[in-house]
Amino acid sequence: MASATHHAPLHIENQDFIDGVIAKYQDRPGRLLSILEEVQENNPRKYLPLEVLDYVALKTRIPTAQVFSVATFYALFNLQPQGENTICICRGTACHTRGSRNLLERLKLELGLKEGEEEGSADKLSLTSADGKYTLRTVACFGQCALAPVVEVNHSILGHVNEQALQREIDALDPERKRRK
Repeated sequence: MASATHHAPLHIENQDFIDGVIAKYQDRPGRLLSILEEVQENNPRKYLPLEVLDYVALKTRIPTAQVFSVATFYALFNLQPQGENTICICRGTACHTRGSRNLLERLKLELGLKEGEEEGSADKLSLTSADGKYTLRTVACFGQCALAPVVEVNHSILGHVNEQALQREIDALDPERKRRK
């Protein structure tokens, strides 16, 4: 006689909120993207812990592999805690030829992010500062090539960014940081 596998019920933080989000999108096409986006946005560190992905899979009856596949395919989803501020540098051809690599290297130094700490490759990385204040990411292209080099700071697109302009943006995020230098 084959034994049935019994899973203990999952108990996760914000379970009631997640249940509400799942109910809200229950019969809608493309519901998984909407569910994951809203759940991530509600997380104070703006990410999807693995136990949350497991819970969403269980409650929606979508295979766990499919939920994980969606969460890892789309760049807007994060599987690691994010900083309070997110800075994203474009690595597309136009931005690269106009200095985005220098911006990236300068910011890594400025925020104390060392080589080897990054997740991903040079073209797609995600680094979070030890104090949790900043996450530095790269994207392949924002599609704003006429504004190259392009940097996104907390969802605001900035064009024609040079090192001085980027420094002003970072100083504006944390005025105390400038005084501590």
